[in-house]
Amino acid sequence: MKTVQLRKYKNKDWEYLSEKHVLKNPLVLIFGNRYLLEDSSIYEQVREKFPGGHLVFGSTSGNITSTIVEDESITVTGIEFEKSTFEIKTSNVLISNLDSYKTGRDLINKFSEENLKLVFVVSEGSFINGSELAKGMNLGTQDNLLITGGLCGDAARFEKTLASYNENPKRGEIVAIGFYGQTFEASFSIHGGWIPFGPERIVTKSKSNVLYELDNQPALDLYKKYLGEKSNKLPGAALLYPLNVKSKNEKQSFVRTILNIDEKENTMILAGDIPENSKVQLMMTSIDNIANASEQAARQALEARVNKPQLALLVSCIGRKLVLDQRVEEEIEEVVSVVGEETTICGFYSYGEIAPFHGETNCQLHNQTMTITLISE
Repeated sequence: MKTVQLRKYKNKDWEYLSEKHVLKNPLVLIFGNRYLLEDSSIYEQVREKFPGGHLVFGSTSGNITSTIVEDESITVTGIEFEKSTFEIKTSNVLISNLDSYKTGRDLINKFSEENLKLVFVVSEGSFINGSELAKGMNLGTQDNLLITGGLCGDAARFEKTLASYNENPKRGEIVAIGFYGQTFEASFSIHGGWIPFGPERIVTKSKSNVLYELDNQPALDLYKKYLGEKSNKLPGAALLYPLNVKSKNEKQSFVRTILNIDEKENTMILAGDIPENSKVQLMMTSIDNIANASEQAARQALEARVNKPQLALLVSCIGRKLVLDQRVEEEIEEVVSVVGEETTICGFYSYGEIAPFHGETNCQLHNQTMTITLISE
């Protein structure tokens, strides 16, 4: 495997972050600031650098490499595989009338199954119901395929997200990359580092990813009560206080980020489904907890491997980034210290992470986690 990494700031030339190589038939991952990806010339700019490349774009809430996390740039990682192959399939949730389940099912069914080892998903993050997308993708896997990835971001603006394959980035797009090969090896892990606090509440009314009532009271009113003065900074403040959810349908509790609020309807819009009769608690964290969780995720992903990783795909949640603030690189440094500096690091801060729970096979939508996928061939 050979890799090349570049970076571009607004109104500046491209600069190489690694040695310059000419790559053959590379997979090219382009993660960046949404405003920069809206430049109508961006596709041709990257195509000029990688004439034979397969270009996958995704907007982010921060780009990740081994040395830095950046908000105001585009980061490009070109990857040449020597023993493995890949296929790229796309779908658009706007075309499927926002049916996230159908979109996920149909997307996975596009792949040929022989020697398919991993599907990495770069999904739009504005319209999608991430948990329904995951359920749909699981339907096509027969429980034996690793699916990881994340929902694209738009900093903390939550205005719109973009993704594409071999064209200028656009809204509603979901890109899935399938990796094949006899010697291809992928491992993963997720960790959060968030701690539940306060009383448990019962979800007494919800629909899909909209939360109406907790303990038969308006959920938004209760949430504002707990936040106190910080409720004036909603919905942004909600990223610092997600919900821990315990559902009878899942063996493990999961975290849901509040993406937006509807003052008129007195509801909260979450990143994924929140089933009725599930139990929820507020969560909080610290910088040390987040950094330690990233280290744990890296160690767990590494322990599951036979060979040393050559590429690490990191998807971390925007809520973690807001907590870390000026120390955001610390969680990336923890990962690098475990997987090794010779491993190429590529990734983004997201509106949701996609991976199975540890020890399981079905992928899920997660929030507030560091999700690590380690690859070698």
